[in-house]
Amino acid sequence: MMTKPLMILLFAGVLGCLGPFAAAQPPRGPLVVSPQVHANKTVTFRYLAPSAREVLLNGGQFGASAVPMTKEAQGIWSVTVGPIKPDIYPYSFQVDGVTVMDPANVAFFPNERFKASLVDVPGDTPLVHALREVPHGTVTYEYYPSVSGTTGSVVIYTPPGYDKNTSQKYPVFYLISGTTDTEETYFKVGKTNFILDNLLAEGKAKPMIVVMPYGNVAARIAEQTGKPKPADPVVRDDAEAVSRAKAFETDLLTNIIPYVEKNYRAIPNRENRAIGGFSRGGGQTLRAAFGNMDKFAWVCSYSSYLSPQEMDRSFPQIGANPTNTNKQFKLLWVSVGSDDFLYQGTLEFMDYLKAKNVNFKSRITDGGHTWMNVKKYVAETTPMLFQ
Repeated sequence: MMTKPLMILLFAGVLGCLGPFAAAQPPRGPLVVSPQVHANKTVTFRYLAPSAREVLLNGGQFGASAVPMTKEAQGIWSVTVGPIKPDIYPYSFQVDGVTVMDPANVAFFPNERFKASLVDVPGDTPLVHALREVPHGTVTYEYYPSVSGTTGSVVIYTPPGYDKNTSQKYPVFYLISGTTDTEETYFKVGKTNFILDNLLAEGKAKPMIVVMPYGNVAARIAEQTGKPKPADPVVRDDAEAVSRAKAFETDLLTNIIPYVEKNYRAIPNRENRAIGGFSRGGGQTLRAAFGNMDKFAWVCSYSSYLSPQEMDRSFPQIGANPTNTNKQFKLLWVSVGSDDFLYQGTLEFMDYLKAKNVNFKSRITDGGHTWMNVKKYVAETTPMLFQ
C-alpha cells in the first residue's frame, strides 16, 4: 500500500511536471459573447482585437455591409444592427483589411473558398428550420471509395424511427450543394435535418433518407493528391463545366448510389429516387436526371438552369418527346429568387420547357442566390416527393 507521504510526493511531482506547461499557456483574454441576439431581433456582434486600427462587420445578407464597429473596454469591438428578419445568415469581420470568422461563435458556413460565421435569428413563431420538440432523425458522416482512388464523403440523414423498425425501407433524396459549398452545407446552413424532422412531425412529408454529397470531384482529387484546387469554370455550360458535371454524375451513379443502397435500407428503383441541387448542384441535378431518366423520377432545381443550347445539344429527347418526359418525371421543379444573378437564365429555361410542352412546377421568390431561399425550396419540395 502506498504511504501518505509518498502519495503527496508523487502528486507534487506531477504538479512540478505540469508547472512549465501551465506557465507556457497564453493568458486568457476577456470573455466575448458574439453574436448576441436580442428579443427585439437586433443583434450585437463583438470581436476582441486590442491592437486593431479598424474592425468592420460584413453581413450583407442582412443589410450590414462594411459596418464600422466601435472599440470598447479591453479591446473589444462591437456594433448592434437590426432588427433583422428571422433567418440564418452568414457574416464575418474585416480586421485591418483582413476578413476573419467570429472566434466567439462555433457556428460556421462550410465552404471551399471562404469561411463565414452564422447568426440564427429566431422567429416569434418557430421557422420551418428551427429546432423543435419533435422526434429527430440521425445525421451520419460516411466515407466511400470514389473516383481516381480518392475517398469520397457524404452526409446522410435518416428519419426518426429508422433504427427501430429495421424491416422498413425508404426512398432516397440525393441533395447536391452549390459551387464552393461542401457536403456539410445542407446540414449546417440549410438545416435540412430539422426541416425534415418538423415536416414529418406535422405529417406533411413522407419519411425518406437524404444523401448530401460533395459535388466538386476535381477539387477532391486535387486535395487528396497534394495539388491545388482548380479554379471553378466561369461559363456555366462550357466544355469544362460540363466535364466537371459529368465527373460528378459518374461518381453519383457508380459509387454513391451503390454505396447508399448497400449500406442503408434504400428502395432501389427510380420511383423512389429523387435528386435536387442548388446553383452548380442544380445544374448537376438536371444533367444527371435528363441523362439518366431510368434512375430518377423526382427532380428539383434550386436557383439553376440549363441553357436552351445545351438542352438541344445534350438532351434533345426531353423536348422532342414531351409525352415520355412527362410520364417519366413525377416532379420537375424549377425555382429561383427575383434578385438572383441566375434569374434571367432560369426564366429562359422555364420558357424553353413551356415551349416544348414539358410539365414542371415553378416557384419564384424574392431575394437572391442565398441559402435563405434554399431552405424555402427544400421545405416546399420535400412534401411533394414520393407521394
